[in-house]
Amino acid sequence: MADTVSYRPKAGEIPTQPGVYRFRDKNRRVLYVGKAKNLRARLSNYFQPLRSLHERTRRMVTTASSVEWTVVGTEYEALQLEYTWIKEFNPPFNVKFRDDKTYPYLAVTLGDRIPRVMITRNRNLKDARYFGPYTKVWAIRETVDLMLKAFPMRSCSDGVYKRAEQTGRPCLLGDIGKCAAPCVGRISPEDHKSLAIDFASFMAGNDTGYLRDLNEKMKQAASTMDYESAARHRDAIQALEGALGKSAVVLTENIDADVFGIAHDELAAAVQQFIVRGGRVRGVRSWVVDKELDMELGELVETVVQNAYDGPDAPPREILVPELPEDTAELEQWLTQRRRETPDPSAPRGRHTGRVELRTAQRGEKAALAQTVSMNAKNALILYKTRRSSDFVARSQALNDIQDALGMPDAPLRMECYDVSHLSGTNIVASMVVFEDGLPRKDQYRRFSIPESTDDTESIYQVITRRLAYLKDGSSVDPAADAIGDAAVDATAEDTALDAEGAAGADEVVEAAAERRRRKFSYPPNLLLVDGGQPQVAAAKRALDESGVTGIQLAGIAKRLEEIWLPDSDFPVILPRNSDALFLIQRLRDEAHRFAITYQRARRKRDIGTVLGEIPGLGPSRVKVLLKHFGSVAQLRKATPEEIAEVRGVGPTLATAIFERLAEGGATDAATDSAGEQSGQASGVSR
Repeated sequence: MADTVSYRPKAGEIPTQPGVYRFRDKNRRVLYVGKAKNLRARLSNYFQPLRSLHERTRRMVTTASSVEWTVVGTEYEALQLEYTWIKEFNPPFNVKFRDDKTYPYLAVTLGDRIPRVMITRNRNLKDARYFGPYTKVWAIRETVDLMLKAFPMRSCSDGVYKRAEQTGRPCLLGDIGKCAAPCVGRISPEDHKSLAIDFASFMAGNDTGYLRDLNEKMKQAASTMDYESAARHRDAIQALEGALGKSAVVLTENIDADVFGIAHDELAAAVQQFIVRGGRVRGVRSWVVDKELDMELGELVETVVQNAYDGPDAPPREILVPELPEDTAELEQWLTQRRRETPDPSAPRGRHTGRVELRTAQRGEKAALAQTVSMNAKNALILYKTRRSSDFVARSQALNDIQDALGMPDAPLRMECYDVSHLSGTNIVASMVVFEDGLPRKDQYRRFSIPESTDDTESIYQVITRRLAYLKDGSSVDPAADAIGDAAVDATAEDTALDAEGAAGADEVVEAAAERRRRKFSYPPNLLLVDGGQPQVAAAKRALDESGVTGIQLAGIAKRLEEIWLPDSDFPVILPRNSDALFLIQRLRDEAHRFAITYQRARRKRDIGTVLGEIPGLGPSRVKVLLKHFGSVAQLRKATPEEIAEVRGVGPTLATAIFERLAEGGATDAATDSAGEQSGQASGVSR
């Protein structure tokens, strides 16, 4: 492999000023657009030795045939130009956005002579004031129905309005008091427009003032015995309170902000935007980002915010994000300009004012709301993956793409993936998960306990050897040993059978259970995946060669770069970042990792419970109280006998026994909370 690409410009040719750069292929198509405070410093990162580049960056650089740049005066101008070019060229290596759906909005057409309130998905109405987006149309209809009792403005279509004008008879809404009926002159156009502005102002968050005024009017009318007017004001108050009850109070009443939550992995990101006006959530928007290149959270935030305010929506004065991007000052300047350029028909000058600020929530009610938005983003990402994996057409295409990419004779209708998890080299376990036709077969998942292993590759070798033993003429090398060593999913069924048959028939029941497991195990996979790179694949290949089993494609997936490694290959197979094939393999790998970690944590929990349970006078209930009191096994092991004796139900003698038992090292298999997290990260591969 060459050290770098042939079109690399000389370092002295690249300016050090701010600017925007474009990578093009041989057909002059723009592949990637980026900006830089210092063009020379940024572009030099792309022209390092190819072997040191991130795999996806290397693929982009080698696909391109030229690079060009444009110098601008300031970083803000670079931000603007990058944004313009991304919209113009739609480069394949920049992130791509896809909305979950077209969201409905509540619009007030303040630009019309007789303004109208309507529910629409059209964001191009001239001089209209928009509220939302909303996830449910029925929720907007209920809100409008309540609001019209307090602000009886026009909600009918142009055809209905013209017909009422010609006949001199209002529609039903005019007769029941939900429209002031400007069509027949019951209210002047000027007064009706004022009513529409009040409607828009209330929806924008100025709600407490209207409720206060209506309460005063109701009391005054009641004091003068004008009970009919007082009843109307009372009904309006109830209607407005009902409308406000449909939007949760989350912040102080005078706060307007947009709160963003982002959950992302190597392939995609889910974005949640909560629109808060007057301290209430007035709308929610979500969308998915396909990530072609690996991006840090700050870079993703910058792109997400630009996309969110690409349309007619005016940014609020405060935007809460999970992490501030590198170019925060320039992005705030761009957002401020967008805010001032966006029309605001209800404002005296028709424009939004004030500077936009990007912030991260640190504490208090804003931090709590940001955490809620982040949780929604995580759930949206899980839902996106679930829906994508359940699509039959997408699964079929994914299996065909995997077949082509790995050079398999047939599509991998059955895939097995193996992951090893350990705690600093101890308590080693492994998992096997099975996907058939692109869907998980949880009844065929298996868990392995590995007694001794020198490293991850040796663990992979042991697990694959034990698995392939079932494929040698349909029998296991040692069925009884495997029945003990492998914690199969149907172990509960075996226990039930043992109880039913009694001790006398225990051997026959165990043998029958082992035979059932052999039949499930004996079905060979088309594709055998291991979590790891070249070393793990080499260990699995050694086990495959020694077993004598043929007809199985072997591959490994390295988590950091999402590379697919084949045996005896110097270079990985790179699947397209947004392909269903890579998505399916990633899901298979993640499921194997989850299953292994779950098993290891269960073993650790059982181990500490067993150790403590051996102490006379310490039963399961007291063990539970101990762990709850100290919060973790690590804190319990650090505690002195006096501190242990403070736990309810534990006296000085028992506390001393617990302290001495833990000090003996009998609980070495128990993990601290932080070490448990490390074991999850060390999921069988050295990265």
